[in-house]
Parts: sequence; structure tokens; C-alpha cells
Amino acid sequence: MEKSIRLLACLACVLPTGSFVRTKIDTTENLLNTEVHSSPAQRWSMQVPAEVSAAAGDAAVLPCTFTHPHRHYDGPLTAIWRAGEPYAGPQVFRCAAARGSELCQTALSLHGRFRLLGNPRRNDLSLRVERLALADDRRYFCRVEFAGDVHDRYESRHGVRLHVTAAPRIVNISVLPSAAHAFRALCTAEGEPPPALAWSGPALGNSLAAVRSPGEGHGHLVTAELPALTHDGRYTCTAANSLGRSEASVYLFRFHGASGASTVALLLGALGLKALLLLGVLAARAARRRPEHLDTPDTPPRSQAQESNYENLSQMNPRSQPATMCSP
Repeated sequence: MEKSIRLLACLACVLPTGSFVRTKIDTTENLLNTEVHSSPAQRWSMQVPAEVSAAAGDAAVLPCTFTHPHRHYDGPLTAIWRAGEPYAGPQVFRCAAARGSELCQTALSLHGRFRLLGNPRRNDLSLRVERLALADDRRYFCRVEFAGDVHDRYESRHGVRLHVTAAPRIVNISVLPSAAHAFRALCTAEGEPPPALAWSGPALGNSLAAVRSPGEGHGHLVTAELPALTHDGRYTCTAANSLGRSEASVYLFRFHGASGASTVALLLGALGLKALLLLGVLAARAARRRPEHLDTPDTPPRSQAQESNYENLSQMNPRSQPATMCSP
């Protein structure tokens, strides 16, 4: 017991004024779990977790609490959240509270998806993000500003990383021409973790072909190329990660002929079909107008039944009779 008392006395010598020591003594009278607590509200500080993880389409909460050296501050304040980098990153949320008010009026909420959950008057700036997307996967920084009688501000330097996870989704699949009348296929998918891409198709057997192209991964996007399509048929791109799997297919059918004659024939065939369709439309219109022309000799012309376009043309014709002219 005398040894424990001497240890407490030594701790009291080195602790600053305004601090206290919490100790626990077990049955053997040994000191355990000694914790030193500084007096609250002595300096600026912010507490945020290193990372928050959530799935795309869900909501996430970014916790942020702070302390400050201004006791009982009730002046105007502003709460701000930035994305990307501290101090200079774009703001995604901002609200302001008037003197003495605990209501922080929202002035900015990017796409209407950011909402303050905490109460800045109670040192809480926690933020809720709705309808998460992979583009939201970045680092966020909370900041508080005091105005009025006290002008002071503080912002977290390290921030909290929002990690958004998502099952794979193929965003583009295409067949493109390459050298020597050959073709290649490209497949681009997104997901987190980044998905692994593979191709399957004719002449590839049951094995999966093609790997991620060097330098083709950008953020959550991954692209894989099938460099040479040697056979006609269906080619399928598969994207997979730990959260799911996605597939998409393209079809390749080439017309084989000497010196491109089949391609020319195909082009002429397409033009001929369009010409036939045009002739059919013209014949149908002529058939509808034929009864009107048959009734023309039996029915005298009526100038009042003419449309305005024809009346204007008759007025411009110098050989028209004066009786058919419209009076002003």
C-alpha cells in the first residue's frame, strides 16, 4: 500500500493543473488501468473515424465531433463538409446557425443527398449521405467556423474515407475494326472491389480469355480487350468480384467474298430495299389521289375550296382572271 501511495504522489507531480487520474486497485492492492484525462474544452480538436464503409445505393453516416477553447459559445456558426482534400476541396454540405439557435439552416447540399445529423451547438457535425454511388468513394473533411464576437475556425486535416462497395456492372461492350480487316472486342465494367474481366466465345473453348489491359483501369472502371476475333459467333464478357457477377455479349457475323464484293452487294441490297419502300409509299399516295382526279371533270372547280397556298399562287400568276383575285 505504501508503494501505491508513492506512485500516486509521483503522478501528481507531473500532471498539469486541471487534470485528474482515475485508478483501479485490485485485491492485491496493485495499480491497474491508470487513465489520464485532460480537462475538456482546452483546445481545438476533431474526432473522426479513419474509414466508413457502405454499399452503393444505401446510406452512410460520417461521424465528426469536436472540442474548442471557447466555453459556452452561442454566437453564429457555420458547419461545412468538403470532399477530396482539406481546406481547398469542393464543398458538398454547408449550414449556418444564428446566434443562440440550435437549428443549422442548410445552405448547400450537393444533389440533395447530404444531411446534417449532429448538432453543432453540441459539438457534433455528423453527416448522412443518401443514395451512395461509386463516385462518392473518396475522403471527406468536416469544418466548423465561429463568427460574431469570436472569429475562429477548425477543420479536420486527415478526414474520413468513405468506402463504397458495389457488385460488378458492365458499362460498355463493343466490337471495333482493327488492322488487316480484323476485329477486336472491348469490355468495360465498374465495381468495388474492381472486378476481374474475362472473355469467352468461339474458338476459345470453355476457357476464359483476356486479362485486364495495362493502364486501362481508372478508379472503379476496368477494361479488358479481346485482340483478335477469328470466328463468327457470340462473344461474352464476364465481370466478377466478391459481391457478384455480371455478363454481356456481342455477336460477330462477317460476309465472306472476293475483294469485298459481298460488302458491295450488301450495300446495294440495302439501298435497293430502301428504293422499293420509297416506290411503295409513292404508289400508295397515287392510289389515294386517283379517285379525286376521276371526279374532277364532273365537278366544277370551286375557288373558295382552295387552300391558302394555292390562292397565293393564283394571285402571283399574271394570267389569272381578275374575278378570282381576293379583294383587300
